[in-house]
Amino acid sequence: MNHTRTALLFAGLTGLFLAIGYVLGGAGGMVAALLAALATNLFAYWNSDKLVLCLYRARPLDERSALEVVGIVAQLAERAGIPVPRVYLVESDQPNAFATGRNPEHAAVAVTTGLLRALSAEEVAGVLAHELAHIKNRDTLTMTITATLAGAIGMLANLALFMGGDRRNALGAIGAIALMVLAPLAAMLVLMAISRAREYEADRTGAEISGRPLWLAGALERIALAARRIDNPQAEANPATAHMFIVNPLHAHSVDSLFATHPPVTERVRRLRQLAGARLANPSGPWG
Repeated sequence: MNHTRTALLFAGLTGLFLAIGYVLGGAGGMVAALLAALATNLFAYWNSDKLVLCLYRARPLDERSALEVVGIVAQLAERAGIPVPRVYLVESDQPNAFATGRNPEHAAVAVTTGLLRALSAEEVAGVLAHELAHIKNRDTLTMTITATLAGAIGMLANLALFMGGDRRNALGAIGAIALMVLAPLAAMLVLMAISRAREYEADRTGAEISGRPLWLAGALERIALAARRIDNPQAEANPATAHMFIVNPLHAHSVDSLFATHPPVTERVRRLRQLAGARLANPSGPWG
C-alpha cells in the first residue's frame, strides 16, 4: 500500500513539473521540462550520496576506527540480505542518523557523534536497522529523486513567474499564475507525505531486521528529546536534507503536522510497541 501511495505521489510531482513547463512555454515548454526532469534525476541518481556526505563533512569509519559500529552494521546487513554499506561519522552533538545511496550496492549509513554518545549499543543497533531498512526498500533513491524534483519545481515556478509564462495556455492568465504560486507548495507537501510514509515502513522493516522493535522505540524517544534542545547547524543550513534523518533535525519542526517531514515520534513508538507485542505473541514470525 505504501509503495502504491508513493508511486502515485511521485506521479503527481512529475505532473506538476510538466504543467509548469506547459505554462512557461506551451507544448515545447512541457517537453523541455520533461528533459530537465530527466537530467536532474540522472544527476541525483549518480551523485546524491557524494553530495550529502560532503555537505555534512562525513568521514568514513572502518573496523580499526570503530569496530563495534561497523560490526553492528555488518551483522544487520547480513540479516537484511543486502551488501554491507559504507559507514560514516558526522561531527554533531545532536544524536541522529541517515542513509544515502542510489541502490543497496552503492549505499552509505551515517551516524552522528552525538548518537554514539547518547544511545546504548542496543539502541544504536535499532537506529542502524532502520537505516538499513531504507536502503533495502530503496527509499534512499526514492527520497533523493523526489527532493530533487520538488526543488526543481520550485525553481521552474520562480522562473515562470519572472518570465511571465505563456498566458495563452489553456489555463488562462489567472490559472497560470495560481499554478506557478501553488505548485511549489504542493510539491513540498507531496515530498513530506512520501517521507512520512517511508519512515513508517522503515520502522517496521528495521524492527524485523533487528528482531527487537523496542530498541528502535527507545532510540526514537531519546533522539526526539535531544533534537529539541541540541542544534544541528549543518541541517539548519540545509533544511532540504532534513527528511533524510531518522528524526527531524530542525528546531523549527513545531509547525503544523501538515508540513512535517517526519511522522510524530509518539505514533512511531506506539506502532513499534505494537510490533513488540506481536513478536511476543508469535516468536516464530518474521523476526529472525
